[in-house]
Amino acid sequence: MSDLICVGAISGAFGVKGEVRLKSFTAEPTGIADYGPLVTEDGKQSFDVTLIRPVKSGFAAKLSGVLTKEEADALRGTRLFAPRDRLPSLPDDEYYHADLIGMMVYDTGGAELGRVKAVLNHGAADLLEIQAPGQSDTVLLPFTLAAVPTVDLASGRIVADPPDGLF
Repeated sequence: MSDLICVGAISGAFGVKGEVRLKSFTAEPTGIADYGPLVTEDGKQSFDVTLIRPVKSGFAAKLSGVLTKEEADALRGTRLFAPRDRLPSLPDDEYYHADLIGMMVYDTGGAELGRVKAVLNHGAADLLEIQAPGQSDTVLLPFTLAAVPTVDLASGRIVADPPDGLF
């Protein structure tokens, strides 16, 4: 498991005073400001976050050290991370996406189905994108209790009961 969890991303500048448009990936979107300072993936930059106001697809936010529109524009696409120990503990049936990515997926009979490549959510529910061994195509598996009855983080193993014909 990673020591850093992605909690947000900068989608560009907002205005001319160095504010950014910030997408929050936290369960409570405003909570992103509580986990700071946030760092970039390479750890080279660190920011305290102050949310200014809600905007379409996120928040207008002020990041410490970002003073101009040009500096804010340069951060477009930057993902922001918080140390795992600053984040709340999760109930038994909830998982950080970062913990699921890379886990092996097996069917209920023990046959290998593949490895989790990504966790996607397009509005309705989470989907596990699974890369089957030796295949270039991926399969999207609904991340529901019916389709994924077991997630064992300790052993890095997911047991799935996919709908017929999915794999």
